Amino acid sequence: MPHEVRAVVAVKKGAPTEVQTIVVPDPGPGEVLVSVQACGVCHTDLHYREGAINDGFPFLLGHEAAGTVEAVGDGVACLSPGDYVVIAWRAPCGDCRSCRRGRPWYCFDSLNAAQPMTLLDGTPLSPALGIGAFAEKTLVAAGQAVKIDPAARPEAAGLIGCGVMAGYGAAVNTGGVGRGDTVAVIGCGGVGNAAVAGASLAGARRVIAVDIDDRKLDAATRFGATHTVNSRGTDPVEAVRELTGGFGVDVAIDAVGRPETYQQAFFMRDHAGLLVQVGVPDPDMRLELPLIDLFSRGGALKSSWYGDCLPSRDFPILIDQYLSGRLDLGAFVTEKIALEEVESAFAKMRRGEVLRSVVML
Repeated sequence: MPHEVRAVVAVKKGAPTEVQTIVVPDPGPGEVLVSVQACGVCHTDLHYREGAINDGFPFLLGHEAAGTVEAVGDGVACLSPGDYVVIAWRAPCGDCRSCRRGRPWYCFDSLNAAQPMTLLDGTPLSPALGIGAFAEKTLVAAGQAVKIDPAARPEAAGLIGCGVMAGYGAAVNTGGVGRGDTVAVIGCGGVGNAAVAGASLAGARRVIAVDIDDRKLDAATRFGATHTVNSRGTDPVEAVRELTGGFGVDVAIDAVGRPETYQQAFFMRDHAGLLVQVGVPDPDMRLELPLIDLFSRGGALKSSWYGDCLPSRDFPILIDQYLSGRLDLGAFVTEKIALEEVESAFAKMRRGEVLRSVVML
């Protein structure tokens, strides 16, 4: 029997979000119904609201969530009602050319629920990143629901579903940060500070946080940054070089996603150093780099998709680190809010006042 629940909907481009009643179907084959307990407010949701992802309005927002499995569809053997899960926006299919090559984090046919969630009048909703979790219940593919230790608090656990995993994975998976490495992270919001935490946990000897906001830099030190650079009045490339004996870092992570921050990351690398971009750029942005520098500096330039993670492997690892006290997921949570406060949370996020606002249901 379909479920009528409250949810946050972006009806049209640039318009304020609305809390509406939507219809969520019972799970079909390969699907699970999740009762959402907490969902973080991420920049990607704002991108959807503003039409920067695509024009598939109306959108059901929210994608960084933890909750409890309420029901499972036919053929679902890995989950049962009552299981505590974090929802992933990528669920490898196991059969595409990337999965067959042993690179499931690049899966080209990631799984989502087949049935649509709708408005009361039957209008299909486009769930953000295939999830749509600013809702009391949501429907996802079984592979998107990753079972975790129920001791983890939902407002903390849900954050690994997107921002924390993206940043942590940019450092550990994409960047391959190891013991003794030097790392710079540009942009110390939720994703950037997760990259700081990941680099620190991986054993980097120097982790340099770069931002224009001293509040975010203070937070970065709590997540493991050894040095901070406020780039509002300082050349960050020169500052990072000074902190690394004039050489630059082994791994530079751009968690902002703007041409100027990408260029800063490019030039603050040591020769043969690695640049990792995890910040999501606007579609109309363009990048220019001297081709001779691209050639002569060597190294590698990588984009990190979702921290190049395998959710079924990586989510439980991060939860174990959280429960053991090594990864302070709770420190990412600036405030806990209701569904009706998502729009004000977007405004706070724009002003840089929060690491994460988390909707509690």
